[in-house]
Amino acid sequence: MRTALLTLDYINDIIHPQGRIARCAGHAAERDVIAAANRASALARARGWPVIHVKVGFSPSYVEMPQGSPMFSRAGEFQALNLDGEGTAFHADLDVQPGDAIVVKHRISPFYATSLEAVLRAQRIERLVIAGVSSTWAVQAAARDAHDRDYKVLVLEPACAAASEEEHQLSMRQLATIADIITLDQLAAL
Repeated sequence: MRTALLTLDYINDIIHPQGRIARCAGHAAERDVIAAANRASALARARGWPVIHVKVGFSPSYVEMPQGSPMFSRAGEFQALNLDGEGTAFHADLDVQPGDAIVVKHRISPFYATSLEAVLRAQRIERLVIAGVSSTWAVQAAARDAHDRDYKVLVLEPACAAASEEEHQLSMRQLATIADIITLDQLAAL
């Protein structure tokens, strides 16, 4: 089955302790999610699977930012998620290779108004392995949208984090209805 690895929002503003909106940084560090994502990326590349890194962000004018969104509407106020700043750079420890695809999103879902669908179709992908932060928002949105687009969805649990372990585990339980929640060992066995 044609498979791709999708990593979500491993960017400084979200996952670095000094990030401007880093609600998940502590939990991500405790779980060492970037190391898990890097192991998954190495495995994916060894198997010839595309690795797609997604980041959320807005141009410096924040023209794409949804003004009515409680989640995004204050990004401009905090100067968070500015695509011209270091906040939307991938975390320094994340292994991003020149052959990896980079997708920029302006909403929670990586499918909404992005190039992701074109990348997946061009590669004839049937199965998505999803990793990222936060489990509650980006991972859930990606898994739900992928499911509704008829992809086989796998969520790589060790590479996901949320604001707390409780929030993360609740998300994993919810997603188990539409996705397989897997470990790195299970990924290696695919």
